[in-house]
Amino acid sequence: MLELNFITDLIEERLVKGNFRWLANFNEIHRDYPLDKFSIPIYATGGLEEKGFFLSKIFSALVTPKYKVHFLFYTSPEIDVNFLRNVIISCKKKFSGDDWIFIGLVQVNPIGKAVKGSIEKIADSRVGVTLYSLTSKDGVSSENVLGKALKKQLNLVEAKFEALDLPNYLKSFAMIFSLGTLMLVAVALFGNMLIAVHPATLLVMAIISIIIGHKIYKTRYHNTLTLNGVGFELQRGTNVTDEKWSNFKDISIHITPTHETCLRLYSKEKTLDLPLSRVGMSRKETYSIIKQLIKREQ
Repeated sequence: MLELNFITDLIEERLVKGNFRWLANFNEIHRDYPLDKFSIPIYATGGLEEKGFFLSKIFSALVTPKYKVHFLFYTSPEIDVNFLRNVIISCKKKFSGDDWIFIGLVQVNPIGKAVKGSIEKIADSRVGVTLYSLTSKDGVSSENVLGKALKKQLNLVEAKFEALDLPNYLKSFAMIFSLGTLMLVAVALFGNMLIAVHPATLLVMAIISIIIGHKIYKTRYHNTLTLNGVGFELQRGTNVTDEKWSNFKDISIHITPTHETCLRLYSKEKTLDLPLSRVGMSRKETYSIIKQLIKREQ
């Protein structure tokens, strides 16, 4: 089904962007991974070691466990107890006894009592499972630490995309810093020169500019795009646009005068641009997914 393919592509995009780094640093992703008799749509592997600054790497090397972490994502119209049992057995046979295993599952139909009970009763502390239903929009996870962590990090019915828009953020910062600088110049000319040019005063002004500039950026410029199988929500600052795919009939790739990439949606009354560049989304994959969603609703 299109919804399942949509969710699968979005999960892959989130893995690539590092959105699951609170689970592990996943650095290798496979599509249609063979696991015994199963074909797993997405399989990712990684570890708990930090990849950041020098001190973080030293701390990670000395303290962080060297477990290998596996993430499997599977979709189906309906998942039963036999599938759940067999896929967990296959994972335990395939992966080392010390490895951590996260299994994310999505099905179309509501979750049955039998499979819900089986997931909640998973006792193995190294296997975390989460199952979500697209129809009832509810989920269930294993009650162990890994299951709860996976449920917290994995949003299976929508994907939220946002990225720092550096030019507009710098604009917001510069606006406040410039006003603060003018105020200090006035103090220097008509008041106390030493206070106006003191390093501590300039540092405080910079901190205030960062804080207030960030607030201006979030309320005026920051873009957030949330997608699901029914429609989308586009938030520009405090302005929110909520639309359904069924409201549109066509789509194109639009390049703005400032060379930003947008997806332009066409309806009978209007056009609407989704700012891919500003939210950090891939042009090719997003265009393909949304094109299919619009066609399905026609």
